[in-house]
Amino acid sequence: MVSDHSNETPETGRPVVGQMTGRERVMAALAGQAVDRTPVCNPTSVATVELMDLVDAHFPDANRDGEKMARLAATSYTELGFDSVMPVFTIIQESSALGCDIQWEAKDNWPTVRMSKPIWKGADDVNMPSDFLQHPDITCVLDAIRRLRKEVGDDVAIIGKTMGPWTLGYHVFGVEPFLLMSLDDPGHTKLCLDRMKEITIAFGQAQIDAGADALTLPDHATGDLVSGEYYREFLRDLHTELVDEIPIPLILHICGKTVDRMDYIAQTGLAAFHYDSKNDPSESMEIVTDRIALIGNINNPETLYAKGPEQVAEEVVRNLDAGVPLVGPECAIPLQTAIENLKEIPLAVARWHAEQSSSGPGPSEANDR
Repeated sequence: MVSDHSNETPETGRPVVGQMTGRERVMAALAGQAVDRTPVCNPTSVATVELMDLVDAHFPDANRDGEKMARLAATSYTELGFDSVMPVFTIIQESSALGCDIQWEAKDNWPTVRMSKPIWKGADDVNMPSDFLQHPDITCVLDAIRRLRKEVGDDVAIIGKTMGPWTLGYHVFGVEPFLLMSLDDPGHTKLCLDRMKEITIAFGQAQIDAGADALTLPDHATGDLVSGEYYREFLRDLHTELVDEIPIPLILHICGKTVDRMDYIAQTGLAAFHYDSKNDPSESMEIVTDRIALIGNINNPETLYAKGPEQVAEEVVRNLDAGVPLVGPECAIPLQTAIENLKEIPLAVARWHAEQSSSGPGPSEANDR
């Protein structure tokens, strides 16, 4: 597929605002630059059972076979009209390669890490195997990204995913032991995080080499488990270090109510924060200002899964009215979500921009950071 550059400026050969590809649109928004319209993307997953059936690429195979993974991921663009594709549908790839026990599910459920069976107890155990990047659950992701780069890479942004150290801590130490460690021995916890950071970087760099344009960094220091001050103490500086180490835009993802840590998140230099519907768009934008792009935050269980296109459009408009730079679902969508609800997101964005252009200057300038 080839991008449409019919309205290039003769001086630069670059597309004028209004003729952007999805890839150009997403990358510009992540850089705080002007866009022709608000990009639509989900940095986690838009895989659904309906899409799996449509392209004959089902879980669990689509999580372990690079060709099927790419085939399913491409539907975000080919079927839904999003501006990005995300082939990493789960949060288990690294943990599987590290030796965690994985529960593989049928097509209507995600695989999970059996965190009740931790593999490590402390910093001395933290070790990235020498063949980590050769593990099948790692190589399938790299294969999928290479395929997507070749097939749709000129048209849409390819977003990879590398687990943050805090999330890895839950997986390899177990949630309760890891949280107790953070209370009883913060220094040792920070040492564990620092060592696990190398796993985050290694998988991230491998995806960059395969062709990823940006990386999602799920690091689940969620509001229901830890406070905003916990984020400041354990993760703010660590995330700043990851920004320095990883040379493409990083998109932090944390579920739940996170307004109590958004200011700290905005201090890291991360390109974007994929935020939850439990946070008000206007309040969130007031906190982060122009320091970081927000992505989201259309509700999954109550709206995308349980309601219809009209309610989806209302949430899209609420984000657009607040000036949120990239719009999409708040997290990996429920696998039974109806396609028509997902298609409504780019349709609602297009309608909103058409209304704005008929009444005055649009947000392509307003979103220019």
